[in-house]
Amino acid sequence: MSFFKKLKDKLTLQQDTMSDKFREGLTKTRDNFTTKMNDLIANYRTVDEEFFEELEEILFQADVGFDTVMKLVEELKMEVKRQNIKDTKDIRSVISQKLVEIYQGDEKFNNDITLQEEGLTVILFVGVNGVGKTTTIGKLAHSYKQDNKKVMLAAGDTFRAGAIEQLEVWGDRVGVDVIKHAEGSDPAAVMFDAVQSAKARKADILICDTAGRLQNKVNLMKELEKVKKVIEREIPGAPHEVLLALDATTGQNAMTQAKIFKEATNVTGIVLTKLDGTAKGGIVLAIKQELGIPVKLVGLGEKMDDLQPFDAEKYVYGLFADLVDEVPDED
Repeated sequence: MSFFKKLKDKLTLQQDTMSDKFREGLTKTRDNFTTKMNDLIANYRTVDEEFFEELEEILFQADVGFDTVMKLVEELKMEVKRQNIKDTKDIRSVISQKLVEIYQGDEKFNNDITLQEEGLTVILFVGVNGVGKTTTIGKLAHSYKQDNKKVMLAAGDTFRAGAIEQLEVWGDRVGVDVIKHAEGSDPAAVMFDAVQSAKARKADILICDTAGRLQNKVNLMKELEKVKKVIEREIPGAPHEVLLALDATTGQNAMTQAKIFKEATNVTGIVLTKLDGTAKGGIVLAIKQELGIPVKLVGLGEKMDDLQPFDAEKYVYGLFADLVDEVPDED
């Protein structure tokens, strides 16, 4: 049974709408990637060294990343040899399977957001300005509220003009309280008050916004460290997640940002925003392979429910949906 057949059967059995979200959200990436793959397969009848060189270039252009491309192509060559694959048409299913295996290769690699069974869960958001951090916080608050969780927000970005008001707009829209101070206040003081308020009101989840002035990197990282220390002092073991928001449309620039934040803070997961707005969705794989940080959430559109937990198989379905859907159903 081919990988595409197995994937279709599994997604059909699950019968959820999340697969459709990935299909719709990855339209630009799929159209770009599939077109190039189809051209490659049309131009080469046999799987040879020149075929793999062209494939490498396609993967590079999709922002998969150098190390990941080299690993993927090397494993593909071994699999082609093992299965004695000659026809290029037979390799697409193998490529899709290897993409999933690369992402899921480490059994300890956890994509789930850590929530405390009892007491308050604190989720700290970091990332540069303009990546969609505040919008993502609002959407995540909405998602948890739909699960009947009591959610509060902390307006820790006290320096960017309009940041506090933007978070308040989301708080009103979602129906959750926002703890804030005046513009220009000490972010650590905001976090202290937010934690105290969240505990007093018996909230389940506190989601904290932070500043993102990367042009003043040293000060920003010191500020984030101070914020983390205040949270940890008030709740040992918190923050339970430090989520780094990255804009998928910025490609390798997002990778550079990730490396900077990883050095300064204990980033536990990536939120990849605007994945629907790029034709280079391969950055998902590059982040995991080159940084060792799981992508936990992806932004697949503008709607409130378009922020979705990342799933490697549904991601691959988004890339190869047309081919998966062509697989005939069992009688």
